[in-house]
Amino acid sequence: MDASKYRVGYFPVSDKYNKWVKKDHIEKPPVWCSVDMRDGNQSLVIPMSLEEKLEYYKVLLEVGFKEIEVGFPAASDTEYEFLRTLIDKKMIPADVTVQVLTQCREHIIRKTFEACKGAPKAIIHFYNSVSVAQREQVFKKTKDEIKEIAVEGAKLVKRLASEYEGDFRFEYSPESFTATEPEYALEVCNAVLDVLEPSESNNVIINLPVTVEMSLPHVYASQVEFMSEKLKYREYVTLSLHPHNDRGTGVAVAELGLLAGAQRVEGTLFGNGERTGNVDIITLAMNMYSHGVDPKLDLSNMPYLVEKYEKCTRMRVYERAPYAGALVFAAFSGSHQDAIAKSMKYREENGLERWNVPYIPIDPCDISRTYDSDVIRFNSQSGKGGIGYLLEQTYGYSLPKGMREHLSYLCKGISDKEHRELKANEVFNIFKANYFSQSDLSIVDMHFFRKGKIVETEIVFAKKGIETIVYAQGNGSLDAVSNALKAFTGVQYELLVYQEHSLEEQGSGSVAAAYIGIKDKNGNMSWGAGTDTDIIHASANALLSAFANMQ
Repeated sequence: MDASKYRVGYFPVSDKYNKWVKKDHIEKPPVWCSVDMRDGNQSLVIPMSLEEKLEYYKVLLEVGFKEIEVGFPAASDTEYEFLRTLIDKKMIPADVTVQVLTQCREHIIRKTFEACKGAPKAIIHFYNSVSVAQREQVFKKTKDEIKEIAVEGAKLVKRLASEYEGDFRFEYSPESFTATEPEYALEVCNAVLDVLEPSESNNVIINLPVTVEMSLPHVYASQVEFMSEKLKYREYVTLSLHPHNDRGTGVAVAELGLLAGAQRVEGTLFGNGERTGNVDIITLAMNMYSHGVDPKLDLSNMPYLVEKYEKCTRMRVYERAPYAGALVFAAFSGSHQDAIAKSMKYREENGLERWNVPYIPIDPCDISRTYDSDVIRFNSQSGKGGIGYLLEQTYGYSLPKGMREHLSYLCKGISDKEHRELKANEVFNIFKANYFSQSDLSIVDMHFFRKGKIVETEIVFAKKGIETIVYAQGNGSLDAVSNALKAFTGVQYELLVYQEHSLEEQGSGSVAAAYIGIKDKNGNMSWGAGTDTDIIHASANALLSAFANMQ
């Protein structure tokens, strides 16, 4: 690898264009324009069919995009047919504007206007490349000649807009802006604006494409601020961004560009696009949401969006993709799980509205994710906090601390041995199998009699089909049952932990759950659980379970 063959290919502006640095957050969402149908589609190994495009277009409408670039209608029959289908079948809502892309070439521009006949509202997005490399190596033209291409394109779209029936708006992109001298890009854009004559009734979009990411994000932000301050007709110009992700900083580029004065962003759902992709609108919008800014896009059903995206594009959303990935809320680490569980309990106990949970930047429920299957996940790296939270949230069982730890080691052992994650129902089955008595000792009947502070009991034990009546007493009902068990079995132990709570089980009404921990003569702890509609019976069942585990 020889790094010496690379050099800085971008053109920084003066450091006086850095007022954006003093801003620490985006105050309002930009105008969003989806380019899934253009940049997103042309980057697919198998571009979407007409049917798939129509299905995906409906998803974009559901999300709430008001501007959608539907394609390059002069480029292919499929792109042309898709736009005509939208227009002829009246599938464009009154508050939605379709956008079409065209090069600054006369026959392409004319065909583009033909494709737009009858559209309620359309943005004619025309462009030409202005970068040093393109000027010198591809077109072999001077700066003035390249500028003239843009000016002639502007004249033609303006003339055709007056000849064709429709509500047209204009957008110009100096393609490869990031590899262009900012002063020259400004010169070209202002020349185009002089032709288009922006006004209160004729708002024009100037789009600054990060055709290829070439610099650190802050360099682009200062370039955007430079353009924002120097463009003519600024109050009637919408400054737009079109970031790509070649350096992996497409979202940062967009965020800093918005701080620097941009008002609009072109991107794709999940960042699909050429090379490493376009800016990911899902991430960008959800970042705003996590700062308390409504992005004005409905992303509340993220699993649905992922499903539709993967179906129509044949692409896959990476498991760790921000917000949308299957594992982005998953906590496998024991310490993370413990912190999340304690924080969630704290929120509930204190009735908190603001979200401030460790390790989880937003509430998963806001985007239709669930705590049981998306947040607390169990494998060999997990701990007692996750186990406890999972059982309590999903099944209603609130285990004592020591019992949670004991169960976590059982589950980790299985996960480690089988080298896989355990699902919530598997953890629950392990819990039931290990803490609910499976022995041949049971209680057939029991009665209690209180004499002052003493409780006497008559218990009928059954073992291998043989019933035995045992009488005992204690300082409470559970103590009396425990003493009866010791008398019947002749085994001594110390009852150290007792915990109970009501448990709502589906279809059976309210029942009690009890947990007991006992210590044998060698100091070893054994745990058991029991349930019943009667708390004394639930406690007795838990004691028998713990006793069975001690044997």
